[in-house]
Amino acid sequence: QWYQRRVRGTCYFLYESQPTGLSPEQAIFRFDGLSVSQTENNLRPETIESLFVLYRVTGNPIYREWGWNIFQAFERVSRTCFGYSAVQDVTDVHTALTDKMESFYLAETLKYFYLLFEDDKSVYSLDNIVLNTEAHPLPIMRDYKGYY
Repeated sequence: QWYQRRVRGTCYFLYESQPTGLSPEQAIFRFDGLSVSQTENNLRPETIESLFVLYRVTGNPIYREWGWNIFQAFERVSRTCFGYSAVQDVTDVHTALTDKMESFYLAETLKYFYLLFEDDKSVYSLDNIVLNTEAHPLPIMRDYKGYY
């Protein structure tokens, strides 16, 4: 079980370990530590998606805490007066913004933040839906006969 905890924490560690609180696009893990190889952050949803699923499955509040810390970092570092922007260098607290916001930030990242903090578990219940790679809910069809 120790390895599961380590794997779960790795994604969050990439955020927590940077001065901006945002994860780099690419990092290399070595025996002597972490090396950031691409310093950008493009507002990707995958870590928040994982925190949402882990919270819904386990009920462990640590996933909400981690999500809140990441959300605050996005607000502090990447928010602009007109939206959000990707970040050029997560290792620099005075980083420049790229003036670019991919559509997945609104369509996926913010949706997963909302779902992570939604107390009503019937909203996008993982017992009744599956989320596709674009965070669209698809109903689980339990009595589906299908075509052969």
